[in-house]
Amino acid sequence: MSKKDITRVTGIGGVFFKSENPKQMNEWYKTHLGIPVSDYGWSFEWKDKDGNDGMTQWSTFDAETKYFNPSEKPFMMNYRVDNLEALLAILKEEGVTIVGEMETYDYGKFGWILDPEGNKIELWEPM
Repeated sequence: MSKKDITRVTGIGGVFFKSENPKQMNEWYKTHLGIPVSDYGWSFEWKDKDGNDGMTQWSTFDAETKYFNPSEKPFMMNYRVDNLEALLAILKEEGVTIVGEMETYDYGKFGWILDPEGNKIELWEPM
């Protein structure tokens, strides 16, 4: 597959940020913005232009989480992609820092990269 043949990012899959007190932060968002947050955050459900179901995850993480490592930033973006394996190969070829190994779950494949300022980016290919 050539670089021209692959769609890179297709949308925002999630917004994640660290909090000193995730439960309190979740309660604030629930009370003041009406976001029905659970311990895992909230999945915004939507339909794309073709009528297919989709979702975007919003979650708080404990301030001490290691999930954002090696980034020291208090947030992480998750972007939806169509072909994670091909995209990771292209990004590696382009000199982008790949973090860890791709992981597969029943809800999709995940890979991680760093941007030039050290922000960790999660790439998600939904099932």
